[in-house]
Amino acid sequence: MTEHSPSPNPADAPIDPLFTHPASPFIHTEVPAPVAFASPPTPVQQVPIYSTWVLYRTQIEFGLAMLAYLMVLVGSVVVVQANPGAGWRYFVVLLPVAPAGFVLWLFARALTRLDEMQKRIQMQAFGFSLGATALLTFGYGFLEGAGLPHLSWTYVLPLMAVLWALGAAIFTWRYR
Repeated sequence: MTEHSPSPNPADAPIDPLFTHPASPFIHTEVPAPVAFASPPTPVQQVPIYSTWVLYRTQIEFGLAMLAYLMVLVGSVVVVQANPGAGWRYFVVLLPVAPAGFVLWLFARALTRLDEMQKRIQMQAFGFSLGATALLTFGYGFLEGAGLPHLSWTYVLPLMAVLWALGAAIFTWRYR
């Protein structure tokens, strides 16, 4: 050990050039000191209030139109049953056709918003539904001639809708 004490003045200490220990395994490098200020906050994404209307507009409009259809249907049935001999009952019975036409317009408008692949699937499903409904109703017409009971025409549209859903499921699965 040496007898002299180190100088309190740092300028008296010898300076090591920066290139003297560039890759020395004996020098331990220190982690840089943390920054005194925090990083900027991440922006919180605000979901716009109108997004529910934009995303579900078609479903909301369709649901409201179906609600209007059901209300007018029930109202017309009640009015006609309460007045079976009235001359205006034929006009009242046809009132549910107006909201049903609006539902049809909404449905056609929703089809125009689909992409090309979905349009193709829907057109094939409609074609399947139309053909299968025609075959089933045509075949049942022959069976009615053989003695089966007569069915009301009101069963044709639900049959077509079920066959359309089946066709849409089949063609969607086919194009996966």
